Amino acid sequence: MEKSMEKRYTLSILVQNNAGVLRRVASLFARRNYNIESLAVGETEDEAVSRITVVTVGDEYIVEQITSQVAKLTEVYRVEIMEPANTVFREMMFIKVKTGKNNRAEIIEVANIFRARVIDVATTSLVFEITGDAKKLKAFLELMAPFHIIEIVRTGTAAIQRGDNRFLNRPVLATNRGG
Repeated sequence: MEKSMEKRYTLSILVQNNAGVLRRVASLFARRNYNIESLAVGETEDEAVSRITVVTVGDEYIVEQITSQVAKLTEVYRVEIMEPANTVFREMMFIKVKTGKNNRAEIIEVANIFRARVIDVATTSLVFEITGDAKKLKAFLELMAPFHIIEIVRTGTAAIQRGDNRFLNRPVLATNRGG
């Protein structure tokens, strides 16, 4: 039997907005020794419901197993593997870059190309806010590296389906309750 190829998966999970739910979901990954590359959590349009977005790399079989196990948790309403062609992905990054009077304009010019916003100005540094997909953020980091990056803070990936689909109206996986 041929081993399946590893690839990047983004899971979107709607859960009850209760203490401990995130820990229970994340522990399913840990128990299978599966790495979480990115994790974003926040309330949805319904304050009683949170959306957990998890990005991981692995093979299809393991991701389907984890998805099935997550769907069995009583606090989980929905879980779905987000298909890249039908999904918008974004993350946000703050990046602090060392500056001097000789290169400040050049750094801002590069940032403008990426639509990064200056959110803090100090004598020897600038802080930018940038949003986009992982490729855009990586490209921005590569162009900022020669200027000396002091600090980086990134959110996890957020994902939403394109078009008129609404996640709560999608079919329930496994034994989900509610929604």
